[in-house]
Amino acid sequence: MPYLIGFFIALFIALTGVGAGTITVPVLVLFLGVPAPIAVGIGLTYTATVKLILVPAQIARRNVAWRTLGFMLLGGVPGVLLGALLLRHLATAGSQNTLNAVLGAILVSMASYQIVYSFRPMEDRRETRDRSPLLTWLMFPVGAEVGFSSAGAGALGSAALLSLTALAPAQVVGTDIVFGFVLSFLGSGAHWLSFKMEPQLLLHLIAGGIFGALAGTLLSAHIPRRPLRFALWVCLLILGGQFLLNSFHVWAATR
Repeated sequence: MPYLIGFFIALFIALTGVGAGTITVPVLVLFLGVPAPIAVGIGLTYTATVKLILVPAQIARRNVAWRTLGFMLLGGVPGVLLGALLLRHLATAGSQNTLNAVLGAILVSMASYQIVYSFRPMEDRRETRDRSPLLTWLMFPVGAEVGFSSAGAGALGSAALLSLTALAPAQVVGTDIVFGFVLSFLGSGAHWLSFKMEPQLLLHLIAGGIFGALAGTLLSAHIPRRPLRFALWVCLLILGGQFLLNSFHVWAATR
């Protein structure tokens, strides 16, 4: 089962560009019963592993805007460490149901935003002014969300870069990939120090993910990305709703 999950997660990442952490955590928690803190750590490590393969290629192609990346990391790095500490606090306090509810709310909010955003017309970015310094403030909550839930770096980082910079599309992708890798790497390290992880499960996911990435790469030229991405966000919206519904049932049962 973990091999299949790893395969399909990597397949959808290759086909849609949606980050590994966004998909991995709800799938592990809801389908394999993995505790949320461990699922977040595995999601971050899985994301860092996948993006480690992509980072050298983006650097070699000069697709990384280093100045812009610096502004992003200035806010994102402390944010991801704070998010990891907050998750550790909730987990050690025994607030598993609260943790699941928060993760559900994050998924529902992010999926809803992406669904609404997908209906917006494409903007002409020729007049976009470079407002990169604002990224420091915006990436702090994004980093905190990544550290807490392993989700958000890819989708929210790309949206911020498109809105606040005049970078070419290739530079938006490259800069966001490196940003997501650094946050995932630091966040996964914090989680491995704080929680007892399941390395065997992680290895199974990565093994399946290798074949999924290859299959997705071969299919990506034949399958339209936009409709599939929209369908995936709808699925994540449903999964987030399931988190919230399960948490409500547990809360109601204790009353």
